Amino acid sequence: MDPSGGNRRLPQPLEWLFRDRIDGGITIAQFPNLALWVFAVAAVVRYVAAPTGSAGAVVDVVAGAALAWWSIDEVARGVNPWRRILGATVLVVAAAGSVLG
Repeated sequence: MDPSGGNRRLPQPLEWLFRDRIDGGITIAQFPNLALWVFAVAAVVRYVAAPTGSAGAVVDVVAGAALAWWSIDEVARGVNPWRRILGATVLVVAAAGSVLG
């Protein structure tokens, strides 16, 4: 709020980018959904337990699938352009990492 008591608005490009199309609020980040929780658990398992062989491959597949699931969901159902761009970016980076890595 500005000192005069009125609500300040973001510059128009930021309004377009961050304004939630469902509830009208500003949304930059959200509480993680199931896909991100699965990815986070797989990442922690990979870091802490450092599984090798088949177990390591399973953890990698689960983490990759969960991240792809989250990314595709954001592209399809993100609440604003920022969330959709973020989902597309993560999907492209993850795909490039799996192809190049």
